[in-house]
Amino acid sequence: MAKTLYLALSGAVFFLVAVGHLLRLAYGWSVVVGGTAIPLALSYVGLAASTGYCAWAIWLLRVGEKPR
Repeated sequence: MAKTLYLALSGAVFFLVAVGHLLRLAYGWSVVVGGTAIPLALSYVGLAASTGYCAWAIWLLRVGEKPR
């Protein structure tokens, strides 16, 4: 149960992060952290990574299901 909950929550969080990166790319939003502008191209890496982790969590959830 705890593993299933962990995978579901982490998959949901990574999905939200991926949506945030996708929206930033679509609308060209700027991000400034501590006075340093974060390049828009970094969202391509963030989108790929967060989408990959989300898919991995979903895959682990599906593989962990055992038919009864």
